Amino acid sequence: MRRPELDNILTTMLDSQPEVSDLLFTVDKPPQVESFGELKSVTLDPLVEQLTPFQTEMCALNLMGENQWLIEDLLRRGSCDGSYSLADKARFRVNIFSQRGNYSIVCRKLNTAVPTLDGLNFPDTFKHIPREKTGLVLVTGATGSGKSTTLAAVLNEINREKAIHIITLEDPVEYVHPHLKATFNQRELGQDFDTFASGLRAALRQAPKVVLVGEMRDRETVSIALSAAETGHLVLSTLHTIDAGQTINRILGMFETEEQEQVRMRLADTLRWVISQRLAPRISGGRHALLEIMGSNLRTQETIRLGESEGKSFYEIIEASYPFGWRTFDNACLEAYEQGKITEENALLYCTKRGPVTRGIDNMKKARGEDTTDVSGLRMRAAAESKAAAPPVPSTLKLR
Repeated sequence: MRRPELDNILTTMLDSQPEVSDLLFTVDKPPQVESFGELKSVTLDPLVEQLTPFQTEMCALNLMGENQWLIEDLLRRGSCDGSYSLADKARFRVNIFSQRGNYSIVCRKLNTAVPTLDGLNFPDTFKHIPREKTGLVLVTGATGSGKSTTLAAVLNEINREKAIHIITLEDPVEYVHPHLKATFNQRELGQDFDTFASGLRAALRQAPKVVLVGEMRDRETVSIALSAAETGHLVLSTLHTIDAGQTINRILGMFETEEQEQVRMRLADTLRWVISQRLAPRISGGRHALLEIMGSNLRTQETIRLGESEGKSFYEIIEASYPFGWRTFDNACLEAYEQGKITEENALLYCTKRGPVTRGIDNMKKARGEDTTDVSGLRMRAAAESKAAAPPVPSTLKLR
């Protein structure tokens, strides 16, 4: 297989379904694409009913090209991450990994157009993030929840408003930012630097005002990021956590017990925003971004320093600050349901606490005049059955 043949296969797969997000190559399965969260097989010409080990290996070699770093990473660690450009049609973030002696490939489609905060229809609270001058901003969520898209939109806003130097450390480079007011230097793991920690350490000597770190993967990276935030830089990064509270605990868990008190103090002083994301199926098709937003105030700083306690959890702090634009996932689910973007089932599936969301949905239904339960109907049937089953009254009693 040559590169033009691979490009033709990738093009066919992209055009096979609307809104394709991932392309999958797995032995004993046909080529597949993920569309709206579901895997669907793709018919190629000539027909490929089941991929062979040789075919997936040839695809992998073409995707890696002559990049020795990726080849060595795959042979030593069993997987590698890279990028691939399909002419002017699309770019992909590629992961190649070994399974049962064969190679499998997942290609995540990257949007070529840099997103904007207005285009994403994010809350007005997001406008405060690009205005920050120093500190740490974290965007968290599961893989594929749109963290990179959110950070790209924030950087795009900074790019349009500030004439500053921005350095990104990515694995791989996803959105290619043009030089507007800001000057961008985008570096890729494996090609331009060997680890996030070393890349971030070098970035501090490259006179940036804003640094994007693709992912906080280890203790050393977190420690250097905190140092960068303390010395006048704005540091943007991601973590694979499900909400704001778990994000704080995850960072603290990277350090030894005797170090955690000092880390708590540093984190309380530098943390500006924690944005957590979940993608829920939209009623009209596609997916809707549910956001949990936590900023920094005296209560969050105190809770980071002392830890969560009864009445002082991050969930309760965010809920109390709802009038200021903060929100929990429960608030986000209720808003999306009220606006008709997601179903009641998905609102309950993607929320944090079902109790408050259930009560909120019931209140909305009552305000619309809808039934919230069919218990009353059950009672009527029970009463009718009881009356029908009652023994007849004797005639002698009727006469009396």
